[in-house]
Amino acid sequence: MKDYHINIFFSEEDGSYIADIPDLEYCSAFGDTPEEALREVRLAQTAWLEAARDLGNPIPPPRYRPGIC
Repeated sequence: MKDYHINIFFSEEDGSYIADIPDLEYCSAFGDTPEEALREVRLAQTAWLEAARDLGNPIPPPRYRPGIC
């Protein structure tokens, strides 16, 4: 599996942690803890990639890298 960057942050609006993979459009998940959100987004990533392969859609290369201040 490719090494995609994962963002994890707490959403006050949702009252939970959100994890997303910027390189995979709409690939995100949530959890009560950062670890749970990470675990769930890894499952979402696997499903996203499998669906793209099944549909014959291109798999984007990992490109997103956050700026470090």
